[in-house]
Amino acid sequence: MNAMDEISIRPARTTDAPAISQRDVETWRATYAGVLSSSYLVELSERRREIGWRMAIMREPRDILVAVDVNGGVLGFGSCGPSRSERHYPGEVFTLYVAPDWQNMGIGRRLLIALFRRLAASGLDAAVIWVLRDNPSRFFYERVGGRLVSHKPIAIGGGRVEALAYGWPDLPAYLAAVSSEGHEP
Repeated sequence: MNAMDEISIRPARTTDAPAISQRDVETWRATYAGVLSSSYLVELSERRREIGWRMAIMREPRDILVAVDVNGGVLGFGSCGPSRSERHYPGEVFTLYVAPDWQNMGIGRRLLIALFRRLAASGLDAAVIWVLRDNPSRFFYERVGGRLVSHKPIAIGGGRVEALAYGWPDLPAYLAAVSSEGHEP
């Protein structure tokens, strides 16, 4: 048995909010160093994010998933729901973050598939995810079948950056293909 066999994906609990906020801030700082202003990244607050995540979990815990190790430690998380902007893609993955030390081990893929399953179970048969153009992890979405479908400038940290949308137009077909390949989360 390898370490990945001991990692599970489950709906978030309010008690996960501190760990989720820690992963949120640490991945932003690691991913966007040199992309977003240092002052913005330094000012990110785990406490403020914890409050936001706790409220989101209380509203709809099934829309927030965590990847946990055998001890319950949160290694990554993701959230999803109805799309905020792309009318051809009724579902959206809002967040998908994996702790820097656990990236490139399959956790992000497992979380993404689980989020897609959640969206499909909610009747949302297509999904989009927005990512900053200068995020080096954006190529992950291309590797897992996402297609560039839109872009827009957004304001973050006192500046404007380009965001890209990757889309999956047929989640049931995507999930069936992933299942037949044996890539189960």
